[in-house]
Amino acid sequence: MDRTRLCIVTHTFLPHVGGIEKVVNEQSKRLIHGNYYPLVVTNRIGTPGRYVVDGVPVECYKSFNMGFRLGIPYSIPTIGSFPVFSKNINKSKLIHAHGHPYLTSLLAGKLAKFYGKPFVLTQHNTFIDYNNIFDQVEIVNDISIGKQNLSTADRIIAISDATKEYILRLGAKPRKIKVIYNGVDMDRFLIIKGKREEMRKKLGLPQDAIVVLTVRRLVYKNGIDTLLECADIAVKKNSKIVFVVVGKGPDMANVKLQVAQRGISMNFKLAGFVSDYELPSYYNLADMFVLPSKSGEGLPLVAMEAMACGLPVVATDVGGIKEVLLKDYAKLVPPNQPELLAEAILYFAILDFSSRKAELRAKVEKRFSWDSNVERLTEIYEELI
Repeated sequence: MDRTRLCIVTHTFLPHVGGIEKVVNEQSKRLIHGNYYPLVVTNRIGTPGRYVVDGVPVECYKSFNMGFRLGIPYSIPTIGSFPVFSKNINKSKLIHAHGHPYLTSLLAGKLAKFYGKPFVLTQHNTFIDYNNIFDQVEIVNDISIGKQNLSTADRIIAISDATKEYILRLGAKPRKIKVIYNGVDMDRFLIIKGKREEMRKKLGLPQDAIVVLTVRRLVYKNGIDTLLECADIAVKKNSKIVFVVVGKGPDMANVKLQVAQRGISMNFKLAGFVSDYELPSYYNLADMFVLPSKSGEGLPLVAMEAMACGLPVVATDVGGIKEVLLKDYAKLVPPNQPELLAEAILYFAILDFSSRKAELRAKVEKRFSWDSNVERLTEIYEELI
């Protein structure tokens, strides 16, 4: 039997790093082993025009990417990108776009309707608070582009109840929406014996340090300013605490400057970019994970990955994070409250959590799976085909 051709449209994809990229990758590499033949249409950012990721073909369109330098990954497809969309959407039986605010989703949805193809839209985040003029730009974009995409879609997948509430406020029809939680690759994100000691030696960290890890793009919405203030408070009360920040971004230079000005260089380490392959090793060096986001979190994959590696999580109460954190293994605090964030970190710093890591991992494995995610996704596909 011929496999169903599926066109997946996303504004960015691997090797560009991000949550949407990871979701598309995890889903598509499972779909290709089933009854589907997925092809990813994405923005060309330093890649060939065509390439393959985990057996899944990728075809790129050209776009303007000015916002990426400001920490706003919004691509605007050029006129010359139209044939890439048109050809692949026409050849496919079903179209699946990611992200309601993007022009790429709008183009995919309109072409899907033109060619008479079902259109599925996944929404990943809640409203992102930039605390500047871009908030107004985002509102206008939601009202114009976003509402059109939500109206065009035959089915809308929300990755959390918080995300569902966000798109309902934008006028999405409740009957169209299904909530499907993201999963965790339990074969990759696991507790690795001996890795804690190995990684601490590699990074020059004391073996008895209390390591607080975060994995973040260094931009305002991800709360890096809150984390800096929190670190300043926490290390003064417990000098054994060391923050390790994995990631890069437009605020990197400013973060380095503030670390130096605050005099916390010995307790606040910037690891920079870490490949997805290396990421489990970094989770394993830590004693806890912190997520200091200000807004926009639909369902943060990094928190789920950290828990799969046995780490308790301290997070700000934004978006859908509360839906996946497990009682007794996490603490939630309001956003933009560095004192309360530090207090929660200091609470876990005095606990010996090592004996509970396997217990936490087992609970995550029971609740979150990419295989079950894709099973529910294909049920939606089958309804439409």
